[in-house]
Amino acid sequence: MPCHRALILAPFDDAQLRRLRPHVETTHESWLDTRKLTNPDELASRLVSGRFSILIVEADFVFEEIFEDGTPLRFVGVCRGSIGHIDVDAATASGVLVVNTPGRNAQAVAEHALGLMLAVARNIPASHQYVKEGRWENPVEPYVAMRGVELYGKTLGLIGLGAIGRRLSAIGMALGMHVMACDPYAPVLEGVSMASLDAVLSEADFLSIHVPLTDETDGLLDEKRLPLMKKTAYLVNCSEASVIERAALVAALERHELAGAALDVFETHPVAPDNPLLALDSVVLSPHIGGATAETVERHSQMMTDDVLRFVDGKRPVNLANPEVWDRRAG
Repeated sequence: MPCHRALILAPFDDAQLRRLRPHVETTHESWLDTRKLTNPDELASRLVSGRFSILIVEADFVFEEIFEDGTPLRFVGVCRGSIGHIDVDAATASGVLVVNTPGRNAQAVAEHALGLMLAVARNIPASHQYVKEGRWENPVEPYVAMRGVELYGKTLGLIGLGAIGRRLSAIGMALGMHVMACDPYAPVLEGVSMASLDAVLSEADFLSIHVPLTDETDGLLDEKRLPLMKKTAYLVNCSEASVIERAALVAALERHELAGAALDVFETHPVAPDNPLLALDSVVLSPHIGGATAETVERHSQMMTDDVLRFVDGKRPVNLANPEVWDRRAG
């Protein structure tokens, strides 16, 4: 009989659930099926009443009350790279391991960034509507009005060379783009020219942002830095909305100081109806779906299952966010 009970609130691959169930008594209720996030107080109560020692989430918040005295929790799995919605300090104080899945959506987001670059460079959303709405009457007009630019031979500038940035750099090079990047924390990558932020901004034909939101990156591209970009350049953001100062971006687009922008992230989700970006023809928008692929779920499910089984077997999980808890146990 399994000695651990797991409550899984994240979308999870069936094959990995089959791997888990011989070793862990498992209850799976994906938030994508229930269409709701669990109230933290209710979640804390359920963990105690259900004697769940393992909790796996993707979007649910895991606050301090989850780790109060009497909790049976010993393992919190986060099916994301970011753990900002988890009170890691409270987990650590209570001796609960926190395990995440870094890089689980790197391929998906890199491909989505490429898709946004192509969409904005070749006017794909506008041309789709043009045909669908029956406005294609003159065979010559769209050939002139919707003429775009190729990615081949252009410079791809990356702000951030983590898992996503590395994947996108490989895609860019495969397309024949010159790739340069700014990331003071990343090692040199073959084929990528490392440069200062200002140099990347001034030389990029396509600029793609892939950094976490920190004090250092908040408002990184503001009214002083955006003017460094070429008037023919396109800006793509699948990272964090606050990395770009929105008012400065809107002003640059309205004054035609940028050729266009493509965004997958916003200050609010869904986007506020009065957001000025909605009124701009030079902008392509997607509803925060950069990582939304079946393969992302398969990937985080396998990563998490591997670490749960290590934990159940008394072995150290690979992707520990608070290794000091394991070190205390080992000591």
